[in-house]
Amino acid sequence: MNNNFITHFSVIEDPRIDRCKKHQLIDILFMSVCAVMSGAEGWEDIEDFGLAKLDWLQKYLPFSNGIPKHDNIARVLSRLNPTTIQRCFIDWVKDIAQQTEGDVIAIDGKSARRSFTTKDRDNPLHMGSAWSCANGIVLGQQKVDDKSNEITAIPTLLDLLDVKGCTVTLFRTKLASDPIKIGGRSD
Repeated sequence: MNNNFITHFSVIEDPRIDRCKKHQLIDILFMSVCAVMSGAEGWEDIEDFGLAKLDWLQKYLPFSNGIPKHDNIARVLSRLNPTTIQRCFIDWVKDIAQQTEGDVIAIDGKSARRSFTTKDRDNPLHMGSAWSCANGIVLGQQKVDDKSNEITAIPTLLDLLDVKGCTVTLFRTKLASDPIKIGGRSD
């Protein structure tokens, strides 16, 4: 697993000066991805995950100087290009998914918890996600435009992924005020 991860994420350039590097960028990236996939929701959670799982992390990468502090994790990751990280992640997941032919990809939209404005509890962040049932991971996500629904984000999300040979599913709740057209008629 680590060689596959390193192969895909080593293209990310480290923005730090060499003399200021106590922790390797690949260590920070690997720990952060593992932490977020395990439910970490912030910089402190990523640090806590690293401290709790250091022995496991060291099976894959050396972590010679231990686990970086959460402010260091935030400083390093905040300086990286998010599009580059997304591309590396998607390529890595595609590589993993190639090992499972005929996967079922479930597309769904969700609102991120506590992402609304605190004043009026309006404008939550809506994301469309592609879930690999065989691998048990999210393959990709796409932000849904304001005043829209996940249906509009699906084409962009599918363009990011290679779903050839997969079954793509989508569940949409029918509302009474939202007729669904089947074969030219509304039901």
